[in-house]
Amino acid sequence: MLALLAVLFLAWVLGRAILDRAATRAVLRFRTRVDRYKLTKKHAIITALLADNAISEAVRTHAQAQGESGAVAWARVRRYLDEIVPFFNILAYYRLGYVVSRAVLQFFYRVSVDSERPDPFRGLPRDSIILYLMNHRSNADYVLVAYALAGDVSISYAVGEWARTFPLETIFKTFGSYFVRRRYREPLYHVVLERYVQLITRNGVTQGIFPEGGLTRDGTLQPAKIGLLDYALGVARDPALRPRMFVMPVAINYDRVLEDRSLLRELSARNGGAPPGRLVQLGEVARYAGWNVVRIVTRRWQRYGRAAVVVGQPVSVAAWIDALDQQDVSLFALPRSERLGHVQRFCDDMMVRIGALVPVTPVSLACAAIQTFPADFIARDQLLARMEELRGVLPEVNGRLLRADQDIGEVFERAYRMLRMRKIIARQGDGFLILSRGRPLVSYYANSIAHLLGAFAAGVRARDALPVLAATGDW
Repeated sequence: MLALLAVLFLAWVLGRAILDRAATRAVLRFRTRVDRYKLTKKHAIITALLADNAISEAVRTHAQAQGESGAVAWARVRRYLDEIVPFFNILAYYRLGYVVSRAVLQFFYRVSVDSERPDPFRGLPRDSIILYLMNHRSNADYVLVAYALAGDVSISYAVGEWARTFPLETIFKTFGSYFVRRRYREPLYHVVLERYVQLITRNGVTQGIFPEGGLTRDGTLQPAKIGLLDYALGVARDPALRPRMFVMPVAINYDRVLEDRSLLRELSARNGGAPPGRLVQLGEVARYAGWNVVRIVTRRWQRYGRAAVVVGQPVSVAAWIDALDQQDVSLFALPRSERLGHVQRFCDDMMVRIGALVPVTPVSLACAAIQTFPADFIARDQLLARMEELRGVLPEVNGRLLRADQDIGEVFERAYRMLRMRKIIARQGDGFLILSRGRPLVSYYANSIAHLLGAFAAGVRARDALPVLAATGDW
């Protein structure tokens, strides 16, 4: 018996040593910065939060307000913490996550990664605390940005309830992401979430936040919600941490968003349309999967065009707070309602920066050009000329995928392959017919870049077939 235990112990020690060496090799291979605090055991983080005075006070307040015992309230806190706190694993992130994400992304897309300046991290302190703020177009955004930045940093995302299913929950937590309950109003939960976000921010964990609070249903940038950002910025109360904090805008765009038709149906349902039943949705998924299997087997598979990421210049949190101080505004001395107003304006400014970085893909450019014509039939020469005009007004950073030295006819052919496959347009004589079932998709992709098109923006939006969603919720 003792011999067996000794063998098992030796095997465990050797196994841990092998895994540790593999993890070290993975980090060295990518030359990435891994936040040390992400390697802290989950139970140690939960123990630290259970000893947090702010959470203790929130438990007392909750117990009194709800008529619960302290034990019941603390049990609720432990459930929240078990739900929120992840368990980051280097090997899972870099050996499994990176390899799978690269294979999946390169199977579906040509991935482009660009930055507003050659080295967006230049000049930042080595111990900088970075918050990535990103527009949210697809659930693939989590994979795309993590893959794009894997050589620089590992990102912990705030993930919504949609991913709290097996095996997605385990995968996201293994990759260091934490879960949030959106539109959940209980004060105790929000104190627990706030203290967790501030704990990891204070310890330098790099986070990725989608300030729109959800996927865009109509293709436009949605109003910013400041819940998580406000929690993270609360760490700047400490003057020693403030100079280390930076917000990094990131813009994302696709030639094809995998769930675009589902998003359009949700938009229709929110505006009075009838939502499709589960059987209808399952049937559509089955048809989509079967159609693609046939295309792969018959060697007619084509990728879905571009998936593009642009990383902006870092914005100093200390500089923002100093600017408020010069206006005699002491941010953290203000009442909460007034402080949130300043945070909202800061976040809105970041959304403007993100919008200014959105990469223009061939499909989005073609759809924007189509939107400027009042007719459903467009001559090829007219369409190419309009695409050339639109490309000419793009700021440099947005037009890098569509360089001026590229023939506009080649750009359109790349877009046309996708639009034809999606049954959005059809060739007819010397031009193209815009099919009625494809018009919402044309609007959806045109909306992603309309704000970049200067004098043409009004013409693009004039034919928009999609209603604009009103902002709801605090996230």
